[in-house]
Amino acid sequence: MKKEILVNENFVISKIYMIRNQKVMIDDDLAEMYGVETKRLNEQVKRNIDRFPEDFMFQLTIKDLSNLKSQIATSSWGGRRKLPYAFTEHGVLMLSSVLNSPTAVQVNIKIMRVYTKLREMLLTNKDILLKLEKLEKQILKHDEKANKQEEEIQIVFNALKQLLNPPPPEPRKRIGYKLANS
Repeated sequence: MKKEILVNENFVISKIYMIRNQKVMIDDDLAEMYGVETKRLNEQVKRNIDRFPEDFMFQLTIKDLSNLKSQIATSSWGGRRKLPYAFTEHGVLMLSSVLNSPTAVQVNIKIMRVYTKLREMLLTNKDILLKLEKLEKQILKHDEKANKQEEEIQIVFNALKQLLNPPPPEPRKRIGYKLANS
């Protein structure tokens, strides 16, 4: 009897990792969600390898695996003999065509919805970041103008201070003739 796994949005999000600057899911996690053994999932992929180009799926390197372990804090791949495969969004979508079961179809629908939400959130954040950048530029321009005005005001105040507190006059030389006896 296969273990039924509850696949909800938060669970799917927790299984998406950033590897090589791409959002990917690992074969073990996908196999668990689909309710199949990792070995069987990878067999189906190998039988249909022409459907999985490099931008859909790639095998992790040891360096990738160590980065992944740092993302999840603990390793769930202690007993593996081969390095895991990572599937991009397109690769996950392609899995539904090679794993032809009702569970695979339903899980893929949920995963695709999560990817869509993540993309929408990214676009929303991008819009917010662009607006913040524009606001920052306006503030900097205003600050530059304010700094220039501040400098000009400071010059005026310095001139006023000099007028109100003139330096003491220097002793003048007497003009005229000096008498020999004085």
